[in-house]
Amino acid sequence: MTDHLTLDEQICFPLYAASRAMTAVYRPKLERLGLTYPQYLVMLALWERDGRSVGDVCHALALDSGTLSPLLKRLEAAGLVRRQRSTADERRVDIQLTDRGRALRDEARDIPDEMAVACGLSMDEFLALRSTLRRLTDSLTAQPNEGEEP
Repeated sequence: MTDHLTLDEQICFPLYAASRAMTAVYRPKLERLGLTYPQYLVMLALWERDGRSVGDVCHALALDSGTLSPLLKRLEAAGLVRRQRSTADERRVDIQLTDRGRALRDEARDIPDEMAVACGLSMDEFLALRSTLRRLTDSLTAQPNEGEEP
């Protein structure tokens, strides 16, 4: 009989270990840019579409505003973004890239290719893994939280 309460039998542990390893490989690449990994994710969201609201970035990165706000403060202090209240809805805060924030995109342009190589996967494996992880995330986020009605 298999003991399911071992590390080798878990899916969570290889995901956790892979996430830590991925972040470790990103670290020196991002240090050259003066960014942490979470800050890089925010910048990716803004390079994709500048002028997003805080809520939109929270949604895109699956973060709550309490987690995102300190990241934005540090990016603003570094001169990469500017936060301002929306003129259309003063409850909304929009995030704009500064010229320096836009220019940083050029410095980061090789990182995705470097990371694809570091993964050691064929393009087909890479694309299949990304697709599987997206499905896994969608499935897990659709689960009711403990104590909630399904």
